[in-house]
Amino acid sequence: MNTIEFAIKMEVDGEKYYREQAENNQDNSLNAVFLLLADDENGHATLLKNELAKITYDLADNKTLADTSNVFKKRGEFKNKFEKIPNQLDVYRMALEMEKDSIELYQKLYSESTDEQTKKLFGYLVKQEEKHFNIFDNLITLVERPEEWVEDAEFGIREEY
Repeated sequence: MNTIEFAIKMEVDGEKYYREQAENNQDNSLNAVFLLLADDENGHATLLKNELAKITYDLADNKTLADTSNVFKKRGEFKNKFEKIPNQLDVYRMALEMEKDSIELYQKLYSESTDEQTKKLFGYLVKQEEKHFNIFDNLITLVERPEEWVEDAEFGIREEY
């Protein structure tokens, strides 16, 4: 299995994981987020398959992840609702690790690429996976922060969240 085939498998596994999480979160707003992420991973796999087959593809800006900001608009409601879901933090951490692994792989492939189109593809995928990483990093922060921070003036200035 070459590196592009490995990357395709990783994207397919990511899509499967996000679809499972969407199924597990049918009763809340994260369902839509996980479905968007699954669709993104599917699109990444398609791009990689096209690269492997030397089929022309387009690296258009992906606007779907902009929709996830709607989930976080009412942070207080979001935080209170999701910090109570058992094992949800484990799901976010697992997804964060998956995205981190993807970023590292695509950065490596980017640096090893000699073909300009392939280099563009891996640069594009790094940016896409960084967006996914940021989503889960924010989710983890929203869930963990109430447990870690003490809101009291005597403890000094706190980062805005």
